[in-house]
Amino acid sequence: MSTSKQTPLYGLHQELGAKETVFGGYLMPLSYPNGSLQEHRHTRARAGLFDISHMGQARIRVAPDAFEKIAAPFTGDIDTLAPGEMVYSLMTNDAGGIHDDVIVSRLPEGDSDGDGFHITVNAGGKETNLAYLTNALKSAGALQEQDDKALLALQGPDAARVMESELGCSLADLFFMQSRWLVWKDVTCLVARCGYTGEDGFEISIPATHAEAFARALLSHDAVEAIGLGARDSLRLEAGLSLYGQDITATTTPIEAGLAFFVSKRRRERKDFPGSDTIIEQLKTHPDRHLVGLLPQDKALLRPHTEILDKNGATIGEVTSGGFGASFGGAVALGYVAHGFEKPESEVFAKIRSREIAARVTRLPFVKHNYYRK
Repeated sequence: MSTSKQTPLYGLHQELGAKETVFGGYLMPLSYPNGSLQEHRHTRARAGLFDISHMGQARIRVAPDAFEKIAAPFTGDIDTLAPGEMVYSLMTNDAGGIHDDVIVSRLPEGDSDGDGFHITVNAGGKETNLAYLTNALKSAGALQEQDDKALLALQGPDAARVMESELGCSLADLFFMQSRWLVWKDVTCLVARCGYTGEDGFEISIPATHAEAFARALLSHDAVEAIGLGARDSLRLEAGLSLYGQDITATTTPIEAGLAFFVSKRRRERKDFPGSDTIIEQLKTHPDRHLVGLLPQDKALLRPHTEILDKNGATIGEVTSGGFGASFGGAVALGYVAHGFEKPESEVFAKIRSREIAARVTRLPFVKHNYYRK
C-alpha cells in the first residue's frame, strides 16, 4: 500500500485519467490523456490548471515592533513589503548554499486576523523548511502551517479572462507579484498574480474543502485544461526557472545559480543573513561555477548529471535539467560550467555515452516571459 500523501484534488485527477507519479511525498498527476507535449502547448496558447497543493503554505503572524526581524532567514527585503506585495527570495545556510527558494507575501489589507505574511515553500523538505522557519522567526512572530488550504495555479494568456469571469471582478489593476483577497461563491481566497511557467497567471490559496469545486469551475471554461507535472517542468525549463533539488541545492550559492538579484543591496550592506560572507565574497570576485542555459547542436536531449566538457575533453560541469522545449522548438538544458565558460556563445560538449555532443551556452530564458507588469 502506498504511503504517499494525496492532495484535495486527488479524486479529480483520477477522474480525468491522470498518469500518476510521486513528487515531494505526494501522489501527483504527471500527465493526462493528451500527454505532456500537448499540455505544454495548451498552457502557452490558452490556460493550464495545475494542482500545486503539495507545496507548503504557512502564515506568519508578526508583532508590530518586529517587522525588521522577519527578514532574518531570507536574502530579500521582506520587512519592507507593502500590504499585497510579494517577493521571490532565498533562504540560505551558513555556508552560503540555498536552503530553499520561497515566495513571501505580505498579506493584503482586509484580513480579519490582522497584519502578517504568507509563505510558500517547496514540497521537498517541506516539514524541515517550516520547522527551520518556525525557529528562525520565533523572535519576530509565530508561524502556522496552513495544511487546511489547497494551492492551485492557472497559467497562460487566457488565465486573467477566466479568473475575471469566475470571480466577477476586474483584475486589470492586479499586477505580477501582487496578491489580493478575493471571493468565489462566498469562499475567500488569497489570489496572487505569479507562477512558474513564464506566462501571466495566478496562484490561488483556497480552503481545501472548496478546492475541487473551484477546480471544476475553472475546467468548465473551454480555454482551460488540466496540466500535469511533466508539462510544468518543461514550461519552467523554457522560462529559465530553476528547480530546487536539481538546479539549486543546499550546496549551490545564489551567485553560482545566477540569482544575485535576489540578494538585496540592503541585505548585502547589513550582512545579516546566513552565509553572507561567502555570498558577498563571490559578488566581489566570482564563483568557481555558473548556472547557464545550454543548446545542444544536434537535437540531442541532455539529461541531469550529463557531463559537460571543454574542447579538450576535460570535465567542466554537469547538466542539471534538460528536455524538449515545445514552444522553443528544440532541446534545451540548464547546467553548471566552470568560470570562464559562462559567456553566451561559448562552445562546450555534452558527453552522452561514448559520444561528445557539441553545445553552446546561451542567455536565459529560452522563451520570453509574459508576466503582467505595470
